[in-house]
Amino acid sequence: MKVEKNTNSPTPILQNKNTPHHFEVVPKEITDDLFVRAPFDSSKQEEISAPSISFWREAFNRLVKNKGAIISIIILFILSVMAIIGPSMNEFTYRSQNIAHTNLPPKISGLEWMGFNGKDTNGVNQYEVRDITTNYWFGTDEFGRDLWTRVWKGTQISLYIALVAAFLDLVIGVLYGGLSAFYGGRVDTAMQRIIEVLVGIPNLVVIILFILILDPGITSIILAMVVTGWVGMARVVRGQIFQLKSQEFVLASRTLGASNNRLIWKHLLPNVMGPIIVTIMFTIPTAIFFEAFLSFIGLGLQAPQASLGVLIEDGYKAMRFFTYKLFFPAIIISATMICFNLLGDGLRDALDPKMRK
Repeated sequence: MKVEKNTNSPTPILQNKNTPHHFEVVPKEITDDLFVRAPFDSSKQEEISAPSISFWREAFNRLVKNKGAIISIIILFILSVMAIIGPSMNEFTYRSQNIAHTNLPPKISGLEWMGFNGKDTNGVNQYEVRDITTNYWFGTDEFGRDLWTRVWKGTQISLYIALVAAFLDLVIGVLYGGLSAFYGGRVDTAMQRIIEVLVGIPNLVVIILFILILDPGITSIILAMVVTGWVGMARVVRGQIFQLKSQEFVLASRTLGASNNRLIWKHLLPNVMGPIIVTIMFTIPTAIFFEAFLSFIGLGLQAPQASLGVLIEDGYKAMRFFTYKLFFPAIIISATMICFNLLGDGLRDALDPKMRK
């Protein structure tokens, strides 16, 4: 073995003759002059170098990275805006009828190349045959009512029913589940027996019986959904409160003399907002589906009122010859439910501390 000296390094390098490409580094003797003390400022020993990020800010950053959730938010925003301004974008109302304009295909000036040319399944332009100059963007139904106005009015009513039902589920479920878990003992036992009775009865049976007792309408549909809809929220909140009320910060707050109201509103509820928000995001599409289902089987809203369920039921009857009657409301209700579910998945991942990198 021979020693090769490197002029750029004070450490000698040994080369093995048997393996000419193998080198061994002989370590230099460690002395005190090789180390330099880092400057130390006692005034900055407890200073936090990284910026402080709150839980909600971190959850928002994770949500923004979820492309599916962001696209869903954009689509839901567009649908909500159209549900508000769509019915007033032309001179028609969702109730106005014109028998001379029955079953007209969609026609939009400038978009004839996309199929909105007013031609039926036989290729006949119904607008030219009937000498009609008015353009119906989504066509008309069997009574000559403008489907553009009815579709967006139906979207407005369906979203309204779903949001109100979800809000009532939120209020009742949070109060019931929170009080049951907070007080525990006999109070929790008695309150949970009531929930078990409601869970034991099929949800759809309760809703249908409730609809049959009351006259079909928006109020009766909302009340029918709320009768058993709050049970899921109550069980989620109860489980979260049971998990949190034995934590150290709650015991410390109680030891310092905090009242029950302060413990509930300042410590417990803020820490269960994540699961509550996720549950609400999944409750809304469920309410939209139930409203559409009830209207489809004739137990929901009745014509001439408009909802997505009513429009789908009307389109289903005429889908063989007038496909457009079913196409537009089906697309909107499908997009709405898919977007709410994707947004719920995104919020669940964003609010889950285990997803923290």
